[in-house]
Amino acid sequence: MSKQELMNQIEKKRAELIQVASTKGFTSSIAIRYSQELDHLLNTYNSQYLKKVNTY
Repeated sequence: MSKQELMNQIEKKRAELIQVASTKGFTSSIAIRYSQELDHLLNTYNSQYLKKVNTY
């Protein structure tokens, strides 16, 4: 998956999360599922495209 495709998926999932959370609440099962899916996409982006920073 290209960087642009991944960013598009992140934005789509973020919009879906905002929509469902505003209608069903942040603690609804679907909002939690979308949040977890968004987390996964963001973690994928971070691991593939952000520089690793050494912490001491």
